[in-house]
Amino acid sequence: MADFTYRVLGPDGTLQKGTQEAASAAELAAQLQKRGAMVLGITPAGRGVGLLALELGGTALRRGELTEATRELASLLAAGQDMDRALRLMTEEAPNKRVGAVLGRVRDSVRDGVALAAALQREPKSFPRLFIGLVRAGEAGGDLAGTLERLAEQLERSRRLTATVQSAMVYPAILLLAAIGSIVLLLTQVLPQFVPLFAENGLALPASTAFLLELGHAVSAYGLYALLAMAAAGLGLHQALQRPGIRLVWDRLMLRLPLTGGIAREILATRFARTLGMLLINGVALLPALGIVEELLGNKAAQIAVHAAAESAKTGQGMSRALGAAGVFPTRLVHLLRLGEETAQLGPLSLRAADLFEERTRLALQRLVALLVPAITIFMGTVVAGIVSSLMLAMLSLNNVAQ
Repeated sequence: MADFTYRVLGPDGTLQKGTQEAASAAELAAQLQKRGAMVLGITPAGRGVGLLALELGGTALRRGELTEATRELASLLAAGQDMDRALRLMTEEAPNKRVGAVLGRVRDSVRDGVALAAALQREPKSFPRLFIGLVRAGEAGGDLAGTLERLAEQLERSRRLTATVQSAMVYPAILLLAAIGSIVLLLTQVLPQFVPLFAENGLALPASTAFLLELGHAVSAYGLYALLAMAAAGLGLHQALQRPGIRLVWDRLMLRLPLTGGIAREILATRFARTLGMLLINGVALLPALGIVEELLGNKAAQIAVHAAAESAKTGQGMSRALGAAGVFPTRLVHLLRLGEETAQLGPLSLRAADLFEERTRLALQRLVALLVPAITIFMGTVVAGIVSSLMLAMLSLNNVAQ
């Protein structure tokens, strides 16, 4: 059992909050729903209150925080609250002044007669263009609460995909660092212990041991400089990538790498298809939707492909042919988009394609980790075995002299 802090809308529409013990958040949510309450947020006690709890630092809502805020606003609107009251409740329950200031400014704009989309547009650091575009479409279509709920699901899916990529790389990265640390320790701390023994007996070190010893000396003497040089190279690369021409070459290279290139293309396909599908089913026209998607992809080669697709669609030739000619996105995505254009179901088929490629991304990451972990383990074992063999050879040399 654990303590959870909850926020709900009671049967009478009032905002209620408190702390209750339960086996899990899901169990507490079920209990609250049985009482006729609409759950707005449940968090473990001590981790912040409500769905708008923000991390310290920064000046904008982060992706996960924006997702939860969107879902809370959708719930308040679906419960019959007007926009002003919903934003007031969210502002009053903000966990800190910074968050309250952002929400307060949005509410002030709405109270001045500005539409929600226009109010959000005044906070570009917190609300991206995709978010604003979908809100504007929801306002125009009269289904703002439903649009916000679908938008929250889209943001949550995007966050999960990002988390999947990051978490998949954690274990191989830790294993690689452990391998490098072990090798450096052997070279700089263990091997030098044998030098005095050979010096006392007037013996020369075996060739392999002497080589490893020199390597250890080089690591000790120049290791820090090597790290600084790598950091400087990384900074230089970051600055170089700000130039469009270099960034284009780099992004194309990233899509053609043997192991990770395919995964990068799957991720791009997922992001493209889900964003386009969400925009289209919420009433955004194809050309404006492609313009928003182009900004959100983050890969210069893919952005050029989408721009070409938009130009093709503008002339009435459809976008799928131009996307296929670019060779950036997977062929299966191009086929599904072409089918969507032919059947006038481009939005639903885009979302279906997004689900497909999201699952393919997860499977590809699992296969990549399954390859990386044994490869790093074998590499570490081989290097350590070589160092240990060199140590054993040195010990055998000393033993022969003693006999």
